[in-house]
Amino acid sequence: MPAARKPLVLFLCTGNSCRSQMAEGWTRHFKSDMIEAHSAGVDPKGVDPRAVKAMGEVGIDISAQKSRSIDEVKHLEFDYVITLCDNAQKTCPTFPAKTRVMHVGFEDPPRLAANAKDEEEAMGHYRRIRDEIKTFVDGLPEALLGEESGSAANQQQLFESGIKSFLNQMPKELSNKSDNQEEDR
Repeated sequence: MPAARKPLVLFLCTGNSCRSQMAEGWTRHFKSDMIEAHSAGVDPKGVDPRAVKAMGEVGIDISAQKSRSIDEVKHLEFDYVITLCDNAQKTCPTFPAKTRVMHVGFEDPPRLAANAKDEEEAMGHYRRIRDEIKTFVDGLPEALLGEESGSAANQQQLFESGIKSFLNQMPKELSNKSDNQEEDR
């Protein structure tokens, strides 16, 4: 009896420079026996050196990965396309009907790092998003099945990852105000 084919997954971002590269790296490192992972961008920019550094800090070398355009992988018949940023979700090209397209958004480390006081603060943003992406990848391939699998735990994991990203985008003043209101109760 032939072995079952691993699902073919594409992680899609705008530039294929950071988040999608991290997702591909995590998936290849931890899930290569279950998933064939690829990444691409709608407007590729090259692999971000800080993304390479952040992944290297946890023992995953993505320095040989290339930033690819969606056109470079369109010949592959993906089972799943996972958009990791809002722009990629909005501009995601059409895929065959059998391809399931999902959105699991993460903040953009280069954008967050642009206002950092120093390199260590900039890398903190990359590390946080790296770890959030790892949490998502840890739930694969079950998270790909979504409601079909009936896994409330995987859905909760996706929800919590989204909430963390949302809260981290809030201005600090609003976040602190909410904390103070809780203390007053």
